[in-house]
Amino acid sequence: MLDRIDRQILSFLQADGRMTNVELADRVGLTAPPCLRRVRALEEAGAIRGYHADLDATRLGFPITVFAMVSLRSQAEADLTAFENHVAAIPEVRECHMLNGEIDFILKIVAADLKSFQELLTTQLTPAPNVASVKTSLTIRTAKSVSGVPVPQE
Repeated sequence: MLDRIDRQILSFLQADGRMTNVELADRVGLTAPPCLRRVRALEEAGAIRGYHADLDATRLGFPITVFAMVSLRSQAEADLTAFENHVAAIPEVRECHMLNGEIDFILKIVAADLKSFQELLTTQLTPAPNVASVKTSLTIRTAKSVSGVPVPQE
């Protein structure tokens, strides 16, 4: 069970993963060694899965974001896994979520332009084994994009 200090550590690191251990310890009211032990314990428990930089897709040449709703012909576990493995190998597919209901998967895809997205769609996504249909929606504007999860502080 996470205590108040663990939740504070998670909240601070989620906001700034480059924060030094000394700064983190100061913010949560610990000295550096016990703070580092707590961080390591949170990593080992899987509460902290890793650290990354938040990159600007547009500045890196990927101004297009598309959501693709994919329906499969079969929902057998082997077919679901095969589809997940297929899209895992496509770098432009940044997220893949299995859904319940009419749509089996929703994908978040980035692209350099509409032509490259069209090529990905027609050469890698729609012809994939077991794909019955793909419906796409082009993102016009992003009003909110927050990584991570809310960390309760109680």
